[in-house]
Amino acid sequence: MSQQPILIAGGGIGGLAAAIGLAQKGYRSAVLEKAPRMGEIGAGIQLGPNAFHAFDYLGVGDRARELAVYIDSLRLMDALSGDEITRIPLGEPFRARFGNPYAVIHRGDLHGTFLRACEASPLVELRTSAEVVGYDQDSSRVTAILGDGSRVAGAALIGADGLWSKVRARVVGDGPPRVSGHTTYRSVIPTDDMPEDLRWNAATLWAGPKCHIVHYPLKGWKMFNLVVTYHNDAPEPVAGLPVSHDEVRRGFEHVSPVARQIIDRGRDWKLWVLCDREPVTNWLDGRVALLGDAAHPMLQYLAQGACMAMEDAVALAAAMEAAGGEIDRALPDYQSRRMLRTARVQLTSRELGNHVYHPAGGHAALRNAVMKAKSDEDWFDTIAWLYGSTGDQGRFTV
Repeated sequence: MSQQPILIAGGGIGGLAAAIGLAQKGYRSAVLEKAPRMGEIGAGIQLGPNAFHAFDYLGVGDRARELAVYIDSLRLMDALSGDEITRIPLGEPFRARFGNPYAVIHRGDLHGTFLRACEASPLVELRTSAEVVGYDQDSSRVTAILGDGSRVAGAALIGADGLWSKVRARVVGDGPPRVSGHTTYRSVIPTDDMPEDLRWNAATLWAGPKCHIVHYPLKGWKMFNLVVTYHNDAPEPVAGLPVSHDEVRRGFEHVSPVARQIIDRGRDWKLWVLCDREPVTNWLDGRVALLGDAAHPMLQYLAQGACMAMEDAVALAAAMEAAGGEIDRALPDYQSRRMLRTARVQLTSRELGNHVYHPAGGHAALRNAVMKAKSDEDWFDTIAWLYGSTGDQGRFTV
């Protein structure tokens, strides 16, 4: 392979994971991040066993385990009645079945884990204030065009530049993302502010008509992450807009008081309108490939956005190793390892919003009956496609 680095557009979790994965296999990379400094916004991320498979492959498993909070269960509550619908236990039988735990972590801690690993590697170059806005290529290299007009040459370009990826605009050209009409409001609160009888060691979902509430502990139980979503047919994308408490509460007047009190404890709320895209069958343009949200942006309902980006990083590193660094073999192999699995996660995430998170009336009653009837083993079988493979050789179950 050329001694030129592999260029990575975007210094988020996916971009940094890709860089450290390539370094693990002996390949140089240059991460080109548009922001003036490396960092992540947001709060909590849920980590399924597949995330821990990826951590271990990428060499950051020990650090990630130190920072994670290990929860006891996934709990589904009826937001109208306040009753529990079902729970999935995450103890030893779960760990034995899937080979790793389920946990939650602060997004900044996860990003920092990959950032420190990249900073410690002589094979990773990190550049800030370096937005990739386009590229040129020939048979031997790619030249990334930056926002200030400068150019950076590399052996390949990985577009890990998120939902609004400029690299995707060139590779796929499918226009703006699909607006879901679901508005999410995010907050974190000190644990002492969480209602004492709801300080559960669980990732808890309160599902109601056109709305839901999620909460779980973070940072060694110092705080709780709150994410509440209202299907209000929002017409256009919004990201990180500060909003009043009254605006948040407006979408939840119809839920039970026990669920509504969680919202009343929130502070400094910020708003996002959720977007995704249709799955596509081609992420490649010669020596250019997409990764993470640039390739397969998804709604939050499977809690797999960051996990899928880390799996992509594993698959990219494995494909590069299998191809001996030959870009024209490695990138098609990488795509073949990832395209169907991520398409399934994208579409399943949408359907969970419709059939688990937000149904009403008879639809909700059917959800409750079906989910109550499942045993622990039934649940493990249901989620085995997502969590059940180890990612050996960069391959995960479709």
